[in-house]
Amino acid sequence: MKVVVTGATGHVGANLVRALLREGHEVRAMVRDDRVGLDGLEVEFVRGDVRDPASLRRAFAGAELVFHLAAMISISGDRKGLVPAINVHGVRNAAEAALAVGARRMVHVSSIHAFGLDDRSAPLDERRPRALESFEPAYNLSKNAGEVELRKVIDRGLDATIVNPTGIVGPFDYRPSRMGRLFLQLYRRSLPSLVPGGFDFVDVRDVVAGILSAAERGETGENYILGGRYVPVRELASIAERITGRRPPRVSAPMWLARATAPFFELGGRVTGREPLYTRESLSALRANPDIRHDKAKAALGHRPRPFEETVRDTYAWFASHGVLPPGIVRSGG
Repeated sequence: MKVVVTGATGHVGANLVRALLREGHEVRAMVRDDRVGLDGLEVEFVRGDVRDPASLRRAFAGAELVFHLAAMISISGDRKGLVPAINVHGVRNAAEAALAVGARRMVHVSSIHAFGLDDRSAPLDERRPRALESFEPAYNLSKNAGEVELRKVIDRGLDATIVNPTGIVGPFDYRPSRMGRLFLQLYRRSLPSLVPGGFDFVDVRDVVAGILSAAERGETGENYILGGRYVPVRELASIAERITGRRPPRVSAPMWLARATAPFFELGGRVTGREPLYTRESLSALRANPDIRHDKAKAALGHRPRPFEETVRDTYAWFASHGVLPPGIVRSGG
């Protein structure tokens, strides 16, 4: 089957493309500027941009399945308009293109951030309120708004389904991702301190399995949360220590101090052009509802997330095998 993947050079994309190739599909990867993580694979490359509807129609032509992964992840506001341009208008453009070329189905990879994460009054599942409030981070608002745009095209006949992963961790993290960088910082002992809070984390390979299952079994217009388990930051650091032997920071900055210093990190990021260590938006995620449920995906898609420690071990092993970290850093039985 011929399939097309947008966002193919991202963390999820690198894993999804490999899974699709293993299943024998003809894979077309839509890329903008580079082929990071995909070099050497039997993939057809086509240049495109989700902000350019004509390039999307060219990329999608002849494909039965469209996997829409392209997104602008941000912990620093709307990033000069790129967040809504890609996460909202880009989703609409991709849906319009999939409908125009007659694709059989589209799977939109959204995010848990499309939901209102601050509400702890009940477990967070697919029925909970969306990210709509003005205080929500720009990224969260954009992920919900992108789904709204997608549903407008579904109403006109597009067969599409939606998956909402939580925090993604795992191998084939070429760029690397923000979580990948955190694990590298823990190994290199370059973090000044930890912060309180935590988040729900899931293995990228389990997300890919959920995406593939959604393509075959997901219902049109339905959301499926692809979660793992809630992991406090201190536990995450302890797991990394057991696996690598590298001691994490013993100090955890209190949340009030982290929030007070976040604007200075944000200013430094704007001056240097580098992503800040943390921002007010990223700290808000660490205070999110810890009780995120993936029962619907378990029942409908067979979603079975693996143990988080296995994910961390495999992440470090992958970094070591690709020269990002020294070989042999993963302790046996750690």
